[in-house]
Amino acid sequence: MDLVLATNNSDKIREIKELLKGLPVNVKTKDDFEYFPDVEETGETLEENALLKANAIHKLTGMVALADDSGLEVDYLDGAPGVYSSRYAGEGCTYADNNRKLLAALAGVPQAQRGARFRCVIAIVWEDGTNNLAEGSAEGYITEEVGGREGFGYDPVFFYPHTGQRFSEMTLEEKNGVSHRGLALKGAAYLIRERLGLL
Repeated sequence: MDLVLATNNSDKIREIKELLKGLPVNVKTKDDFEYFPDVEETGETLEENALLKANAIHKLTGMVALADDSGLEVDYLDGAPGVYSSRYAGEGCTYADNNRKLLAALAGVPQAQRGARFRCVIAIVWEDGTNNLAEGSAEGYITEEVGGREGFGYDPVFFYPHTGQRFSEMTLEEKNGVSHRGLALKGAAYLIRERLGLL
């Protein structure tokens, strides 16, 4: 099965490719196409955005397309930044900009009120245009400062109590074993095996 990853984010591509290892799929990325658009995320939920991206790239390539949309939900901020996580600090912002804005919004808030979760929804649009969704989440809290050297996005401020580390302090393999995207991709891998008659 040819499967194209519906994202221009190189960090996501690296994580997803690692998690799809061992499946009988030929993974294609933006680098395999002359034209590969950034699909505008106009949905109001992670589910809607994942489907928007997967459907657009499926229509462009004719291939099975896999897209994810992920968000950080902070309890103290009533679930923000949520679906707007990637552009929390404004259009064209960097990971560091988003982390600075988040830490400023939580300045002085005690740890007990800094609970947060990463959520990831993966959409797969199959050859015939039908689709399936898989979801994963990881519970933790927001630290008071950035730390660690690995990962991307909000990983430097997201502490995962089960391992006693920020996501940015884990290796890619360690993070993929417990992260929202790792769990969602396990669900997606099951759907792919089911589709290929391997279960």
